[in-house]
Amino acid sequence: MNALPNIDKFRKRAGELEAELANPAVYSDQRRAGDLARELLRLKKLLGDYSAAEAVQKQMAENQELVTAGDAEMAELARGELDDLQRKLEKLYRDVQLGLVPPDPNDSRNSIIEIRAGTGGDEAALFAGDLFRMYNRYADAQRWKIEVMDTSPSERGGFKEIVFSIQGQDIYKKMRYESGVHRVQRVPATEAQGRIHTSTASVAVLPEAEEVDVQLRPEDMEITVCRASGPGGQGVNTTDSAVQINHKPSGLIVRCADERSQIKNKAKALRVLRSRLLAHKQEEEEARMSAARRTQIGSGDRSEKIRTYNYPQNRVTDHRINVTIQNLPAIMEGDLEDLIGALMTDDLTQRLAETTA
Repeated sequence: MNALPNIDKFRKRAGELEAELANPAVYSDQRRAGDLARELLRLKKLLGDYSAAEAVQKQMAENQELVTAGDAEMAELARGELDDLQRKLEKLYRDVQLGLVPPDPNDSRNSIIEIRAGTGGDEAALFAGDLFRMYNRYADAQRWKIEVMDTSPSERGGFKEIVFSIQGQDIYKKMRYESGVHRVQRVPATEAQGRIHTSTASVAVLPEAEEVDVQLRPEDMEITVCRASGPGGQGVNTTDSAVQINHKPSGLIVRCADERSQIKNKAKALRVLRSRLLAHKQEEEEARMSAARRTQIGSGDRSEKIRTYNYPQNRVTDHRINVTIQNLPAIMEGDLEDLIGALMTDDLTQRLAETTA
């Protein structure tokens, strides 16, 4: 029978949070009040799972007594329930263990995704377009909203680069695992001899920053406007609507040109800039805490892969958890839930091991 961990400190913390949230003064800072309320909700779930696990353990002990009590009919009924009770206990035990792991503060944030074609020329740009379509389908299934921020289309289709935001519930919590270099192995449409080519595209997932997270000073930014180019319609291409922001302290340059309105493009560019600066700040903090920090985007070289999409073998392999799915068409149609779920489980298992070590 699984031994439940001691959660006295979590009970104490829940009591402290209830007392603090009962004080009207705490709501003068809505952001802090929201953080406290979310923490209390998480702890209440932990305490509820713990109580449910205790109840199942008690029921199992009672059933074990009935099995050995001598009444054959009651013993058979009690024995028949034990397997179901054990499965229920194992799930609750797992939920309790995961409840001990502090959530990432970015989990509930919306995200900005950047996809860039890497090694492979035109085929890499086509693959970047395929990845964008895959995430679009996945977002639809999750009832998330996608907003394109900026695009750099390729002449033969796909994108040299595309930047877009996703809004909804638990975006970063799930999408964070898509960061890295994705590799595709297939025969390009332009390949006359049927040879398999290998190409890459890089994906970065940035938690979207709010104005309070990153303060942008006007004197630190050089903002220029120019005429948009590429697909988008006559109104986009004939007005000075594209906006480019050079953030001088960091050297970051952000460009947005997908809207006809210069004001809207500037607002989008500022959102992207804040998110990149927030990600950079968080990476620096993680680097100070751990020398094993993982970076999101590499050079786009084939060797820096996190996942391979092999068309001839109809498989997708995630190299971080050594999981292969033999249904590539479904994955490319946005059926990512099982793959992302496996990555989330592996990550939580590692974080739990670090928490209880």
